[in-house]
Amino acid sequence: MTDERHSSPLAFEVNGDRRELTLDNRTTLLDALRERLGLTGAKKGCDHGQCGSCTVLLDGRRVKSCLVFAVTLDGRSVLTVEGLAGPDELSPLQAAFIAHDAFQCGYCTPGQLCSARGMLDEVARGWPSAVTDDLTSPAELTDAEIRERMAGNLCRCAAYPHIVAAVRETATMAVHETAATR
Repeated sequence: MTDERHSSPLAFEVNGDRRELTLDNRTTLLDALRERLGLTGAKKGCDHGQCGSCTVLLDGRRVKSCLVFAVTLDGRSVLTVEGLAGPDELSPLQAAFIAHDAFQCGYCTPGQLCSARGMLDEVARGWPSAVTDDLTSPAELTDAEIRERMAGNLCRCAAYPHIVAAVRETATMAVHETAATR
């Protein structure tokens, strides 16, 4: 039973759908997604923001959903791994993860996918990382650049080389698609 003195109503968007909930003020975004909305893609790993298995996109930015209070979501937009694909096909990133065997047990995969999607968007916006050599030109998405940008997401099975390859392939496809539309 929810104690109204310690709960708040909120309306936000999840994977393109408007959701309205009244939640205990201590509820994390991760718990709201999993327990209240039945979206179990984001995983509860460490519950301290260290492993990245709970990564989702909040207003287009990567966040560890175990560290975000759900009451901060009012009027905002959340994208989870369930929202990455279209209704009939996988996203290019998901297809690349499969093609490169970028997962083993699969526990971290939803967080890896959301983080990679957010990371690719950051690169497209021209955001540098700690290893970006030239801050005056667009970052070249080298393996070192991908590893640095994905460092907040751990893989217990050590599928890192495959994850890097999948992200690199997706980034290369995006560059070619952008060039083709010009």
